[in-house]
Amino acid sequence: MKTASARKKGSATLLIVLLLFLSCAGIIWVKLAVERVPRKKIPGASIIYIPSGKYLKYATFGYSSLVADLVYLWAIQYYTTYTIVDRFQNLEHIFSIIAELDPRYTDPYEIGALIAVNEAKDLKLAFKILDMGLAKNPDQWIFPFEAGHYAQRARDYETARKYYEKTMRIPGAPDIAKRLYAAAGFRVMDLKESWETWLEIYNTTQDKRAKKIAGKHLYQVKATSDTNLLKEAVRQFGEKYQRLPAALEDLVRAGLISSLPRDLDGKDYIYYPKTGEIKAPSVWWKR
Repeated sequence: MKTASARKKGSATLLIVLLLFLSCAGIIWVKLAVERVPRKKIPGASIIYIPSGKYLKYATFGYSSLVADLVYLWAIQYYTTYTIVDRFQNLEHIFSIIAELDPRYTDPYEIGALIAVNEAKDLKLAFKILDMGLAKNPDQWIFPFEAGHYAQRARDYETARKYYEKTMRIPGAPDIAKRLYAAAGFRVMDLKESWETWLEIYNTTQDKRAKKIAGKHLYQVKATSDTNLLKEAVRQFGEKYQRLPAALEDLVRAGLISSLPRDLDGKDYIYYPKTGEIKAPSVWWKR
């Protein structure tokens, strides 16, 4: 019985070894076939024989992290070969292979996104790569933080705000993420959320510099809210009386606002009756 069992195990092992040998032989054959094709005809042709990371991981025999390193080094060389004009077509595929081989290897996500933004000029692809990094490493705040930075650089403040909000929720995230979230909120004119966030920072931070920054932005948010209110009242006054108000007090007398707001320092807003322009008495960033 033992002899029969041993024979069966031996046959199974031999079959597995044979299958692995045939698989390796097949990959080598494909590689040699590809290498025979002139590179000028198929730029970056060697990318064809890199399999999906999910399947490649089984062929690493427990050395998937080492193979991830090798693929990563190859990718850096590949994407700095400027003669391969179509190299960015497989950018997501290559870095997803590395992610499958070693999900906790954080550098490739960052470098892949960097290549996508600066070389491929594909912001959405950068977001995909960084989102992949966050999905596989939900404790790493760097991925949504960098995505927010790229969105902010592209002046997509709504997207930036969403990523900074994700960053804030991850333990260990830097305090600046909340400040960037509040600033992005102001950019998209969500003044209420921006005010509440800056106020929270102002009331809770122990950092004097951060408190001063929050104070400046609180002034900016309130001044913007107040001047928007006054400008709308001036517009309504003009529609009603076919002229500009001589003074802001006319807005109260006309019943358009209940009282005149003042800035964060208690000062009156500056009104120019000839043009209807309204300004804050202080420049927020100089305050």
